[in-house]
Amino acid sequence: MPGSGSSKSLWMDTAPFPRADTSQAPHPGEPPHESGLDMPSALSFANPAQAQDIGAADVVVVGAGIAGLTTAYLLAREGRRLIVIDKGPVGGGETSRTTAHLANAIDDRYSFIETQHGEEGARLAAESHTAAINLIGRIAETEGIDCDYRRLDGYLFLAPEHGREHLEEELAAAHRAGLGDVELVEDFRLGEGYAGPALRFPGQGQFDPMKYLNGLAAAFRAKGGTIVTGQMVTGVEGGQWATLHLADGRSLRADNCVVATNSPFIDKVAIHTKQAPYRTYVVGLRMPKGAVQPALWWDTRDIYHYVRLQAAADGGDTDILIVGGEDHKTGEAHDMDQRLARLEHWARKHWPQAGEVAYRWSGQVMETYDGLGFIGRDPVNTANILIATGDSGMGMTHGTIAGMLLTDMLQGRQNAWARIYDPSRQMTRNLTEYLKENLDVAREYAKGHLGGSETSSEAAIPVGHGAVLKEGGKHVAVYRAEDGTVTRVSAHCTHLGCTVHWNEMERSWDCPCHGSRFTPEGTVLNGPAPKPLAPIGDRG
Repeated sequence: MPGSGSSKSLWMDTAPFPRADTSQAPHPGEPPHESGLDMPSALSFANPAQAQDIGAADVVVVGAGIAGLTTAYLLAREGRRLIVIDKGPVGGGETSRTTAHLANAIDDRYSFIETQHGEEGARLAAESHTAAINLIGRIAETEGIDCDYRRLDGYLFLAPEHGREHLEEELAAAHRAGLGDVELVEDFRLGEGYAGPALRFPGQGQFDPMKYLNGLAAAFRAKGGTIVTGQMVTGVEGGQWATLHLADGRSLRADNCVVATNSPFIDKVAIHTKQAPYRTYVVGLRMPKGAVQPALWWDTRDIYHYVRLQAAADGGDTDILIVGGEDHKTGEAHDMDQRLARLEHWARKHWPQAGEVAYRWSGQVMETYDGLGFIGRDPVNTANILIATGDSGMGMTHGTIAGMLLTDMLQGRQNAWARIYDPSRQMTRNLTEYLKENLDVAREYAKGHLGGSETSSEAAIPVGHGAVLKEGGKHVAVYRAEDGTVTRVSAHCTHLGCTVHWNEMERSWDCPCHGSRFTPEGTVLNGPAPKPLAPIGDRG
């Protein structure tokens, strides 16, 4: 399964991963027209020693998800010459694992955003997410992208442990943020499981993210852009040029580089101390078509439920009820089946008519400590390297905001949103959470290095499973494939050396410190790890 794990999302059924222009970058000395990268100002690859001799490109975008492709599309629309490069397929990362809510109802709530960024900051956050919903609709219309885009209401309702004051506080904060059409609904009902007050957020949206990305990729190509997949960028250096280093030892030079890889691989510490990786889970249950009026729904739990409808991929007489939640820190849980079972139980409590579970998948969310993402110039590199990360559960709108904001920055235009999304901003107001999360990283690092084996022996690992063993003072990540073949790699993440843990659901090695993830064989699935886990030979 391409992408970030073994589970299959609904969107992987509704639309294929878009094909790239080429899966191979040219070898040193090859003329650009033979490589498929025949741009007016040709992008050239070369060995690192030849980097100073190659011509410069306008912008290279690393990451072919919604943030990277939106940025590339908007810049190409303004005449810039671009290439998008990704180690995997277009949309193969977290974009294909979203539940695709398009909302200006902030994941962390306006009452919290206001404490971190002030009333003006909350207003800018509302404005930017609203603009993102609108832009996705305009692009779909302009480019003729049939992606099931629609506008609809969203409802925030109470968890059992919360009272009406939670909604009243959020209503007041939403109004101060400029969302004056948000209203308190007294007699809201959600299936058979909830009756009571709720906040109605009009003008929300939903779409099929992979259909949209297919169309966005085609529109980008039509404007002269090029997409290259199967090429991993392991490092980026700023300066007079942005120099990108590939895993095969070659380099690419450009005027500017945008790193839109969910979690940036170019920083060791700067960004990663200010956000934390979480796994989130989704079940998709079949529902009789028309049985539920489409909307977006969220409850007020700290680890909240989020729900929407989507037509079934087979075009039959059912819809898919998409229910997400049950989040946990990446690498810190092993009860994935129980979490999925709890989501299913919650869904059936509200909608007893729900049928079979057609989909079960998980995704990764980067949660920032002040509730807003990081979009702008990388804080530890020079001005020609920009990043987009910290989606905070708002990946589709956040990625679209990144496209708008980074385009303005690279085109030399002022943008009022730049301040609240500035990657260099300091964590000054939510210090308790900031310190707690970073202490948790320190504990995980120490625990991983001091801990012992997770199982009694290599022979005790069942087929299709993995475990960490301690051998001669070293931790080894051991995976036994379905055919019995055993793969042994270092258990220490190539980002900062934390010990990885086996993810039973996605069949991946996950790092609990900063969210790097690897295939059973050690190949990087998610950064910030820049390199694969090192292979380790057989014992003895």
